[in-house]
Amino acid sequence: MSPRHHGGVDRGGGRTRRRRATGARRALPAALLLALTACTTGPSLENRGQVTAPPGDSHHLTIGSAGFTESDLLAQMYAQLLNQAGYRTSILTVNNRELYEPALESGRIDVVPEYAATFADWLNAKTHGPRARPVGSPDLAVTMRALRALATPRGLTVLPPGRALAQNAFAVRADYARRHHLKTLGDLGAARLPVRIAAGDECVQRPYCAPGLRKVYGIHVTGVDPKGVGTTQAKRAVQDGHDQLVLTTTTDATLDRFGLVLLTDDRRLQNADYVVPVVNRARAGAAGVTRTLGRLNTVLTTGDLAGLDEQVDSWRRLPADVARTYLKDKGLLK
Repeated sequence: MSPRHHGGVDRGGGRTRRRRATGARRALPAALLLALTACTTGPSLENRGQVTAPPGDSHHLTIGSAGFTESDLLAQMYAQLLNQAGYRTSILTVNNRELYEPALESGRIDVVPEYAATFADWLNAKTHGPRARPVGSPDLAVTMRALRALATPRGLTVLPPGRALAQNAFAVRADYARRHHLKTLGDLGAARLPVRIAAGDECVQRPYCAPGLRKVYGIHVTGVDPKGVGTTQAKRAVQDGHDQLVLTTTTDATLDRFGLVLLTDDRRLQNADYVVPVVNRARAGAAGVTRTLGRLNTVLTTGDLAGLDEQVDSWRRLPADVARTYLKDKGLLK
């Protein structure tokens, strides 16, 4: 995932990225996008004309994807639902939130799938500086209030969150969990077992990773093995017993293949990273877009999203095909 590191995972820059050429997708070179959005990189209220404009309903909408599997899938589902509702859409892949968020403000991108707490903290740091106190919270209502307060002055509208929660999570080997009677992170802290974490190197300092595990759960963290977030290498390190705990996400559907199980975050260390569509108000803020994307919110669950990720990452299916099949199965697409 990307700066707003919410605990080690950087949605928009650090998850599994499987890039494919799909029919409606355009990958814009970073230098070109930077040039297009250079006028929108100030601290706040870059697009004053758009902030006060009425909600727009443009016929052609550009959907942004951050370039990793889950973002690709969500962008495809948004595009296919909007196409059915009578909009023309294209998908633009931009791997860096520092580029795609200003493009969203300027109207070069109209809709992006985001993660509530992560995006709230990112906008907060952009508005108030990198040392600003995080505003994301385990409480979804608190997080959404903070996010909307930050997004609205920038001409952005945050649509209602869905049921899918894609937040950081920690997993151990299944036999290790059985041997030590572990079901929760609280159990791991109470067991006082020495634990090394396979994660990104930023886990050393991120409050939702090693420091939080020590402070909130009393887990005896002996070190961080910098193998990345939810990577095959990181999971194999735990599978082989080299490390005891791996940082991944709640939508990681590959854990079974490595003999790993998630430990419940029983003291709510992680923030409310529910999937939320964010739109440029002047171009996509009208009721038609909200109503169309809201149909997905009613059905897409965390488990569904994990299964869809697995089809792309493990079964090598195209995100567009996976998205289409899912939407048809749920009765959302004809």
